[in-house]
Amino acid sequence: MIEVSQLTKRYGENLALNNVSFKVNKGEILGFLGPNGAGKTTTMKILTCFMAPTSGGARVAGHDIFEESLDVRRNIGYLPENVPLYQDLGVRDYLDYCARLRGVPKDQREERIDDVIKKARIEEVENTIIRKCSKGYRQRVGIAQALVHNPPVVILDEPTIGLDPHQIIETRKLIKSLAKDHTVVLSSHILPEVSMTCERVIILNKGEIVAVDTPDNLTQKLQQSQKVQIQVRRAGEDATTKIQDIEGVTNVGTARTDRGAVTFTVESAMDKDVREDLASLAVGSGWGLLEMKQIELSLEQIFLQLTTTEEGVNN
Repeated sequence: MIEVSQLTKRYGENLALNNVSFKVNKGEILGFLGPNGAGKTTTMKILTCFMAPTSGGARVAGHDIFEESLDVRRNIGYLPENVPLYQDLGVRDYLDYCARLRGVPKDQREERIDDVIKKARIEEVENTIIRKCSKGYRQRVGIAQALVHNPPVVILDEPTIGLDPHQIIETRKLIKSLAKDHTVVLSSHILPEVSMTCERVIILNKGEIVAVDTPDNLTQKLQQSQKVQIQVRRAGEDATTKIQDIEGVTNVGTARTDRGAVTFTVESAMDKDVREDLASLAVGSGWGLLEMKQIELSLEQIFLQLTTTEEGVNN
């Protein structure tokens, strides 16, 4: 659905994008993740034909961004970081205006507006003046305008920025529901949003792609050891030594809770699963096993490993 080939964008001496290539499949939700200034918004603007690249190219829904820019725009719904709303219009009037701009036929316009109002869950404010709507509703109106012409591709730049936790959850549900009928590209620097919403992640840093994969696969590639956290009601003084004697264990960390329970964080080689041995040891020793869970590398840790340039950290 989207094919990007060796995109490069320069602003004078500043290299905003450097030889970026990737593909997005039909019906996929792809996350663009990176620190501010990484090149996320520049990529979005190029794909939506708001600006041209210095070199390279891209095709969106089968159309070339240079040769068929109008066709590209017809096939894209775009929500920029700053939502383009006419504050003095009512919600439904604004969506009708957007539908007219997008060339939705008159006999289909009412149906399309009703559909996006339902999808965006803005029924409560459809007759309200936009400036009187909450930030969360205004954001959802922005998503509705991106969907009103039923485009195959939807590009959302920081769609949850500035929202409260409840509004973020609602917007996340909306975005995930779009994958049934649309290909979605989501740009964000909010790590939980990407991990909870997107099937695949592209991590950008200083205009270059440093990783492309699913969050799970990135975890497996970058995690150097397995970590298991086990909490017991009580443990003898030799508990740490006993855990260290389990085959494959490489490190043991200990912490005591306010209620006197003890938590052990146990690291082992990636090819050695020590959970069964840990459980047997805890039960057999009468420690009172309360909890045991495997600790995965978070997307935030992956992000830091791939984008931090401090001494001792590999890019």
